[in-house]
Amino acid sequence: METRRSSNLLFLSFLLTAFFAVNLYASDPILYESFDESFDGRWIVSQKSDYNGVWKHEKSEGHDDYGLLVSEKARKYAIVKELETPVDLKEKTVVLQFETRFQNGLECGGAYLKYLRPQEAGWVSKEFDNESPYSIMFGPDKCGSTNKVHFILKHKNPNSGEYVEHHLKFPPSVPSDKLSHVYTAILTPDNGVSILVDGEEKKKANLLTGDDFEPAIIPSKTIPDPEDKKPEDWDEREKIPDPEATKPDDWDEDAPMEIEDEEATKPEGWLDDEVEDIDDPEASKPEDWDDEEDGEWEAPKIANPLCVEAPGCGEWKRPMKRNPAYKGKWHAPLIDNPAYKGIWKPQEIPNPNYFELSSPNFEPIAAVGIEIWTMNDGILFDNILIAGDEKTAESYRETQWKPKFDAEKEKQKAEEAAAQSAEGLTGIKKTVFDLLYKVADVPFLEAYKPKLLELIEKAETQPNITIGVLVSIAVVLISLVYKILFGGKKPAAPAPAPQAAQSAAPESSASEDKEGENEKEEAAAPRRRTRRD
Repeated sequence: METRRSSNLLFLSFLLTAFFAVNLYASDPILYESFDESFDGRWIVSQKSDYNGVWKHEKSEGHDDYGLLVSEKARKYAIVKELETPVDLKEKTVVLQFETRFQNGLECGGAYLKYLRPQEAGWVSKEFDNESPYSIMFGPDKCGSTNKVHFILKHKNPNSGEYVEHHLKFPPSVPSDKLSHVYTAILTPDNGVSILVDGEEKKKANLLTGDDFEPAIIPSKTIPDPEDKKPEDWDEREKIPDPEATKPDDWDEDAPMEIEDEEATKPEGWLDDEVEDIDDPEASKPEDWDDEEDGEWEAPKIANPLCVEAPGCGEWKRPMKRNPAYKGKWHAPLIDNPAYKGIWKPQEIPNPNYFELSSPNFEPIAAVGIEIWTMNDGILFDNILIAGDEKTAESYRETQWKPKFDAEKEKQKAEEAAAQSAEGLTGIKKTVFDLLYKVADVPFLEAYKPKLLELIEKAETQPNITIGVLVSIAVVLISLVYKILFGGKKPAAPAPAPQAAQSAAPESSASEDKEGENEKEEAAAPRRRTRRD
């Protein structure tokens, strides 16, 4: 009894510990949009004339889960949701995450999100467009040579006040299938950024080093002096022609590269009076050919059969060979340039826009928008999340994205296996029918050939009866082989009684007449094809 009570207390302690651990490392999301309900009223569609693509609230294909759907091809789309309270990105962990699915593939288009900074006074959501300033742009983009998961930070230079786009170098590529994928960007207080695709880290970078972003967020301390000019006497030529060199007397610049081979002789059997191509003697002008509309008809050309067997036709000419006297244009040899000073560069001066930062000067996120141009429809957005810790994002991936992805992956595997099986069966079927047509051409089956071809053609053109017809053909062939091997004559039967013989005579005569008619019908039957078309 005491042991059972201790076990229960231990289990209860474990549950409490797990509960507090989850609450310690995971928190409520700052923003979560599941699109379970219609987006009308919560997300505002841009009223700008360029954005005529229609957004729809639709289920993801094969699921009961709803998302925000790009419903038309070759359109621009823009939609935005303003946040009740802007999200501060400075010196804290912030996770940006969303799902997208290219249900009809993605050949050319974007599927990224823009995290807008606070807009100017008077701005309204229905005016959202590509000019609306953002803090971060994140997500897949694919068209032509572009295939990347963008991460672009718009950062304000504290000296100039100018906002500059800083692109992540060597970003991950976009998955090239039609499955649901989840994209995650994790910003950390140590100036790090990690890009995850389907929960797997694909890229890790530092926001302030000059190696991970183009251009670097912190500019270089010096820049080339824009007013510095290269001196007129600056010589950048490392090598120069030798001024003392002269062309040799025997150097002929006019000698051709190739000359006729004087030792060549015309091959025996060369047909000087024949041409390589002749009019096709079997061609005839089509009956519907109109000389006034189609022009004068000319027979197509074919290779002259006389030239095929001969070493050649037409006028014989000696072949060309390389000219041993050819040297080309003479050039003086190169020597080191005594006046060489190297490649000129302007001198470096202090960069007036240089600044130092201990952390990026992020602008807060005041709204989340999708502003894209795409040639594909069927792009579905779902489960847009902004969270303050990685555990929250991970929990949403595990509960919202992964079950869908696993189901789609299994369906894809089954479809691929079925396709491979169908391809295999098609190959086998072709082989079987090729063999059957060859069997039908066997000489000793000539009398049965029309019937065999009719059966084979039925089996080939009507898949629903293929098996039955193949079995029938097999039975016929086996019967024929049996008849050939063991002969068609039956053993002599005992002499029948006269009356029985007389009564059987009419039936025998009728049977012989019927067989004679069948043989006549088979002989009169039109000849069928002897091979597959």
